[in-house]
Amino acid sequence: MIGVVKIGTSSLTMPTGAFNEDAIRKLGIDVVKARAEGHEIVLVVSGAIAAGMPALGLATRPTDVGTLQAMAAVGQPRLMSRLASELAEHGAVAGQVLLTSYDFGQRRQYLHARETLRRLLDLGVIPVVNENDTVADDEIRYGDNDRLAALVAHLVGARALVLLTDTPGLFTADPRLDTDASLIEQIEEVDAALEAVVGGAGTERGSGGMASKLAAAKIAAWSGVRAVIAAATAPDVVCAALSGAPVGTAVVPRPDRLSSRKLWIAFAMGSVGRIVVDDGAKRALTARGRSLLPAGVRAVEGEFEPDAAVEVAGEDGAVFAKGIARQSAAMLRAVAGRHTGDLPEGVAHEVIHRDDLVVLP
Repeated sequence: MIGVVKIGTSSLTMPTGAFNEDAIRKLGIDVVKARAEGHEIVLVVSGAIAAGMPALGLATRPTDVGTLQAMAAVGQPRLMSRLASELAEHGAVAGQVLLTSYDFGQRRQYLHARETLRRLLDLGVIPVVNENDTVADDEIRYGDNDRLAALVAHLVGARALVLLTDTPGLFTADPRLDTDASLIEQIEEVDAALEAVVGGAGTERGSGGMASKLAAAKIAAWSGVRAVIAAATAPDVVCAALSGAPVGTAVVPRPDRLSSRKLWIAFAMGSVGRIVVDDGAKRALTARGRSLLPAGVRAVEGEFEPDAAVEVAGEDGAVFAKGIARQSAAMLRAVAGRHTGDLPEGVAHEVIHRDDLVVLP
């Protein structure tokens, strides 16, 4: 069984950016033990930016993207070297793989990444995956490695995604503020009410927080992958999570899986606009799996170009789908409400093709 294990900045590094040696040693032991029990492991790690702080003489994490990218360039080889050294102590070989969420939207890149990861596993290597922060932009601000880990779990056909953090799991409220907060042991469906329970980033050094973990678990669930959010310090946490033993918060996978492309559209692409459709178009999209045509469009919000990701909302304002627009916002406003036979020559008949549309719960 393939398991994807993601560990965050706050677990791997100290406030100064120095490595948390105890945490790294425990991670190495846990991963190698899981392999001994028959699991193939893909590691997804955060901490490149934090690891670059002491080398550059910085005491706090900056906020501008250029400096963050520079810190990642300095910290990434240091992080990889330390992890590879630790795994080597246990007789394991590590291989570095740098990805971005966009690698999952292009079929050729997707297949290449999958082949590379599978070949590494066949060779007995532990792939160590990280967001390519040196070329990323705003993504490095908000926990992309959590989302990346969920996409990787889909990519390699993992059975489980283990999100290791500095808390025991997801609670009914913030345990730092509410003494009555209790651990949620299992989640059947990630809904809006549950998402409202969690907050933003957990620490100034990290960029994820529990909201990012829950979002990643939601992506995993849509991939048919069981997700577990648990404390990195818990005894034998990797083996427990992969074997299904009670640890942390488990998120039950959905019975219906999204394809890799639709998963990318739904969760990896940022929306830049919104299209409001009438009730007939909504029924055609949700119940009959049709493409969105100009005739069903009632309003267009925002400015976007073709191939941009947009939300689709009903006349009540509620968003029920997301997709890739084949027309610009300006063109769509000009043809909204028109039937196919009335469209100007050269204008795409579909606003969003059904292959590029994801109906959301």
